[in-house]
Amino acid sequence: MQLVNNCGIINVSYILFLSLCRQLHTPTNILLLSLAVSDFLVGLLLMPLEIFRSTACWVLGDLMCSVYWCLTGNIICASIGNIVLISIDRYVAICDPLHYPTRMTVARVRVCVCLCWFFAIFYSSLYTTDFLIDPGRYNSCYGECVFVISAIAGIFDLVVSFFVSVTVIIVLYMRVFVVAVSQARAMRSHVTTVTLQRSLNQTNKSELKAARTLGILVVVFLLCFCPYYCVSLVRDENSSIASTVISVFFLNSCLNPLIYAMFYPWFRKAVKLTVTLQILRTGSCEVNIL
Repeated sequence: MQLVNNCGIINVSYILFLSLCRQLHTPTNILLLSLAVSDFLVGLLLMPLEIFRSTACWVLGDLMCSVYWCLTGNIICASIGNIVLISIDRYVAICDPLHYPTRMTVARVRVCVCLCWFFAIFYSSLYTTDFLIDPGRYNSCYGECVFVISAIAGIFDLVVSFFVSVTVIIVLYMRVFVVAVSQARAMRSHVTTVTLQRSLNQTNKSELKAARTLGILVVVFLLCFCPYYCVSLVRDENSSIASTVISVFFLNSCLNPLIYAMFYPWFRKAVKLTVTLQILRTGSCEVNIL
């Protein structure tokens, strides 16, 4: 629980500073901000409710049970969409850097993030609407909070949310890896002039470092994401296993801010400014932390 609280503080710090600091309003950071929002909602709402649901009798009523499962579907779907968008962002930045400034503009990325959240709400509502209309329809006794998805809906969700999204993420990052290796070899060659070489090195090293960091983010997400759908694939009815798998998926929301802090020095500075309340001072967001 202490880890959850610490990660929640880090997520809040990241959201506040990134929202207020205009110098950090880049396409990649906006995508990370959206992911941080979903991580924060997991820590604030889903994780406490899941702990309560799996360790005690559910006394919050059938309606709150329905709301819990709807929120779980919305936020998980939004998290998946954010990871896919981050993969696309890194693909364009590494594989087509000359067109990146025109293709991945701040305005366009903001629209994509909004569409991602709207799609998450729409998609999860496809198989939770009936559950909201008739709360508690799957409970066999008082104190239960369960949600049963039909076999057809489960297969459809497995294909769309798991196979399609994971395939897109893996294919894009495999392409990024191949191009990154070729760029690293090109930077070691002495074909170009020294001036051009230095300029190219600085630009490529920055993008490659970002690709590496976000690649770690994606790998950690997949490691926490795959068990969630593996249980769905075998349709295991053991509630203890299901609860453990859901908790592993929620753990990803705690690991993401730790990855930011480990690889982004400016992120550590932003958290420090927010935690010490220096962000409330006039002009604090204009400080160069990059």
